[in-house]
Amino acid sequence: MKKILTVILFMVCLSLFAQEKETDNFPPPEKPITIKASKASGAIMVDGRLDETDWDKAEPITDFFRVEPVQGGKIKNPTEVRILFDDKNIYFGVFARDSMGKKGIRMQDLSRDFNGLENDVFGIQIDAQNTKQYAISFQTTPYGNQQDVQNFNDNNRDEDWNALWRVRTQRTDHGYYAEFAIPFKSIRYDKPEDGVPVEWGITFFRLARKDYEKTVFPAIPQSFSENRMTYAAKLTGLEVPPPSANIRIEPYTLYQYDESREGNVLADKLNNPKIGGDVKWAISPNAVLDLTINTDFAQADVDQAVNNLERFNIFFPERRQFFLENSGIWAGSNSSFVRPFFSRTIGLSNTFNAAPAPLDAGARYTDRNEKRTIAALAVRQRETDDSPSATFGVARYTHNYGKENNIGAMVTYRRDDSFDELGLSSQNNTTVSVDGLIRPKSELSITYLLSASIDSETDEAGYAGQFFIGNTTNKYYLGYLNNFVNAAYAPDMGFVRQKDVMYHSPGGYAILRPKALPFVRRWDPGVFFNYYHDFENFGNFQQASIYIFPIYTWFKDNSFLEASLTPTWQNINFNFAPLGLEIEQGDYSYTRYTLRYNSDRSKKFSGSIRYDFGNFYNGVRNSLTAGLRYAPIPHIAFTANYENNNINGVGIAQENLDTDLYTGSLRLALNPRVQLSTFYQYNSFDEQGRWNVRFSWEYMPLSFIYLVFNDTQTNIFDPVQQSTQFISKITFLKQF
Repeated sequence: MKKILTVILFMVCLSLFAQEKETDNFPPPEKPITIKASKASGAIMVDGRLDETDWDKAEPITDFFRVEPVQGGKIKNPTEVRILFDDKNIYFGVFARDSMGKKGIRMQDLSRDFNGLENDVFGIQIDAQNTKQYAISFQTTPYGNQQDVQNFNDNNRDEDWNALWRVRTQRTDHGYYAEFAIPFKSIRYDKPEDGVPVEWGITFFRLARKDYEKTVFPAIPQSFSENRMTYAAKLTGLEVPPPSANIRIEPYTLYQYDESREGNVLADKLNNPKIGGDVKWAISPNAVLDLTINTDFAQADVDQAVNNLERFNIFFPERRQFFLENSGIWAGSNSSFVRPFFSRTIGLSNTFNAAPAPLDAGARYTDRNEKRTIAALAVRQRETDDSPSATFGVARYTHNYGKENNIGAMVTYRRDDSFDELGLSSQNNTTVSVDGLIRPKSELSITYLLSASIDSETDEAGYAGQFFIGNTTNKYYLGYLNNFVNAAYAPDMGFVRQKDVMYHSPGGYAILRPKALPFVRRWDPGVFFNYYHDFENFGNFQQASIYIFPIYTWFKDNSFLEASLTPTWQNINFNFAPLGLEIEQGDYSYTRYTLRYNSDRSKKFSGSIRYDFGNFYNGVRNSLTAGLRYAPIPHIAFTANYENNNINGVGIAQENLDTDLYTGSLRLALNPRVQLSTFYQYNSFDEQGRWNVRFSWEYMPLSFIYLVFNDTQTNIFDPVQQSTQFISKITFLKQF
């Protein structure tokens, strides 16, 4: 224990030392850099060649600023950007020079919404309403992949937002070209006033992955991202069309076949043709109304199996497109501990097994300007054989003040109708929440959330909340997080990791870039304290741990190494049986250790390994997680992962348990628009295997053909239960 305390003291002193040093941060400019867009005199063909004469006349933007691997200094892979516009689109022409030409390009796969840390990337961030708190980002790779992102306060990211735009690229012996065409209809901006010039906030960034060289325009400190729009340049010279009726329709048709078997006996079969669709109506430059009818999520990714050995509920992220878009506007959206609104509660039957339930219709309204955001969502869920129909509603208001501050309020309401088959009367549940962000200076962020619930079944009020304060500079991070939930808090449209708990987590780490170790890009040694106790009875201790990571290091190629230890104290005063291992009630203390490494993920062949070992309650648990990835060309990517839990002498019966989780996937791509992905997983704990095969063809921008096959079997060698599903779906998008 003395050694552990010595390490903790060393980490704290290191962080304090870093705090006293010069941070190398710089404030936003008093007067933003101004750049200009030029009007095209002829037609622009989006082919990635930039061979129209208008591109030669456009003003080049070359003054990028390096933020990785070190801040400032000479740029090894320079970038040049030019901006044009016509009556319908704004165009960006990019030449990304590479010191090794085509050989220097790093690409892993051709998927849409790609991993931005594994590939060469160029991105554009636009704040067309000059909020300085919100940005939309359009990103591409040397192969023309598309990714579009909404970012809120350089804090929350919505990577599943999709806009209608085009990009094409060309690779050359000196780098690559990218040509963007973004319709004005895909950007929300204020109505232009006579005599008042149009000005948008804008930033660019580029990652040259082989050198892990990240550059931005204009200059932004290393501790912030390209989405910190208080540093944005001012784009001038635009002549934007006045907003008009902007309607986007997306009908679909679908055929679904489901089959369930008990052994060799066919238990159930379903043939289900289906039609429905979505409509997006930009009522004004600020307001958007989304409608969905007979909603379907056949193309959504499936959840992967998890073996839970902790005392907390597992948080599975939302994967359905209608709910993902604009998800960052909802209160508490950046917390996985307590969320008053969590959209995955919609579309699930209100039963023990929480089976999927169909949605009849839904509507979402968003109205955003530089001062405030108004949002609302309503969904009607259909009755199933074992669950009543239900209505879901959520309303949200956020007010911006100062440079980067906001305060918001949200109300959720769920009503489950009466259900005569089970003798259930109607029930309703309501939450009211207040939250906000305060940023007194660029480095310091404070967020808070306070939520209350009332449920008609218990007629008892509950409450929960979160408080966070963090200071981030180029040299260190220091922060404190607090979550609390009382026993009565019941958000039927939300998520709670645990009830009757108060959680404290102070900690921090230094950010070191040692010149004496030229192969190290960044070394972040630090410590976090995690302490849980009852909320109702403050003196009743639940759990505590100290996460100490003296080695937490990224190398120049962005490979990573961690060596850490976690002393843990547990008070088990409830019935607890992780994976069926019944733990005797009482106090436990033990220490666990972690070794973790992953190689350069941008290379054709990469691997990762993690080994957790040490005591576990009254026994021993060793866990091994390993992964391999092989992508010989961007059109082919194969991954294989393995997880083993070896548990010995744990629980009342001092049982032994050995679990294996195998996962494999293959992605084949003809180009960024035609893809086939397969996924298989087998869990030895419940002897369940599952297949997911998905073909997608984007035959027109944001119009898709999907073919999906799902198969789940229990005991794959002698199936006890098997469910098979085949789905074919066609969507068509038209923007008026």
